[in-house]
Amino acid sequence: MLDFQNSLHIRCDYATLALHRYQSPLFELPLKGGLVLIKEVIIVEGKDDTTAIKRAVDADTIETNGSAIGKDVLARIRLANERRGIIIFTDPDHAGERIRKIVANHAPGCKHAFLPQEKAYYKGDIGIENASPEAIRQALSELRTETTAMTGEVTMEDLMAAGLLVHPQAASRRLELGKLLGIGYANGKQFYKRCTSFNITKQEFQAALDQLGYQLEE
Repeated sequence: MLDFQNSLHIRCDYATLALHRYQSPLFELPLKGGLVLIKEVIIVEGKDDTTAIKRAVDADTIETNGSAIGKDVLARIRLANERRGIIIFTDPDHAGERIRKIVANHAPGCKHAFLPQEKAYYKGDIGIENASPEAIRQALSELRTETTAMTGEVTMEDLMAAGLLVHPQAASRRLELGKLLGIGYANGKQFYKRCTSFNITKQEFQAALDQLGYQLEE
């Protein structure tokens, strides 16, 4: 298990639901003007996102400036991932998920932060720039680390049995379960990939289902 203390340069007690997820109050040791120092570089979409991040924590960012990410930006992201590690923190919408996928493909072992859409919404716009500092800190306290080992225990059959695929409420169920698991919303195929790449355990999956009151179908 990666050490959350090293990730955020603070000392705090924490508990994990499973490997690769961090849950922590996060801010027991404020640094530099009352903000916590983030070791990793945070990947965001634009300048307004950077402004929102810097209101919440003390961190460096790299801005992709949209989904047409230039080669020079990808090179900076790869270098940052090698030297310091990165946290992908894109908007919780289709474009943001596309950018997340592109960046993750160029940064093996990267970390992910997910923000629920309702916490990123303002006057018809969805974006990290709309989130409160508290919401951003919460998302950064529940990081997921991507792995290429793909050793997750959850199967497609488990998703089917939980009504996350081919079910009238499949999309809404994935939305709510994604919030609890800290992996964000995704379509069925992508949801399964996240369960495997983030090593979601059967126990963790079942605990989230129980919390939502979803029953596995035989």
